[in-house]
Amino acid sequence: MQISPKASIVVLTGAGISAESGLATFRDNGGLWADHDIRDVATPEGFYRNPGLVFDFYNMRRREAAKASPNAAHNALAALENAWPGDFLLVTQNVDNLHEKAGSKNVLHMHGKLNSALCYECGSHQPWEGDLDEGMVCSSCARASLRPDIVWFGEMPYDMERIEDALDRVELFVAIGTSGTVYPAAGFVMEAAGKGAHTVELNLEATGNPLFKDCREGPAATAVPAFVETLLSGR
Repeated sequence: MQISPKASIVVLTGAGISAESGLATFRDNGGLWADHDIRDVATPEGFYRNPGLVFDFYNMRRREAAKASPNAAHNALAALENAWPGDFLLVTQNVDNLHEKAGSKNVLHMHGKLNSALCYECGSHQPWEGDLDEGMVCSSCARASLRPDIVWFGEMPYDMERIEDALDRVELFVAIGTSGTVYPAAGFVMEAAGKGAHTVELNLEATGNPLFKDCREGPAATAVPAFVETLLSGR
């Protein structure tokens, strides 16, 4: 794989990379959402209908994420960012902070973050650790109007302008551990391919998307370090 040593890289990660750190995935059999209707825990309507259920659900997810540690795939991406002389952007669909724990710095959480709270009255975002409930007060407007800072179905993902700007300049696009079925992230490879970028998929099983020029199957904790080593060595 011949990539310019100063090529602009955009990496997209999905639930598959966090699964190997013990965090349940969205769509897999037996996954986190198996016992929950997404309309109850992942929509604004579900929150207004039963906020207690939603708070409990994300409090559980926050506790589990706090106990999880980065795996070799997270560590390899942090090492790549540190060593790469060109532009590097890591876009994640995951709401945990495992990339940051591994040392990644230029990270965009397009679907929000578990360790953040959003005020639905004033729109402020604030760091949050521990449980969140209906009585918690916004540090900006002093109203009890906080909710999980998660992009729910029907809401606009975060940082789309910055992502689109990076995709306009991308020369290497890498998708890791994502099903490629949830938009707008599912359309990123089309944008990258349209710009002439080299496109790579690293997944437990190939999605079969013909827009990926290079597909490497296997667990993220194995496939990602191997890919990063190849990239950095120029092979």
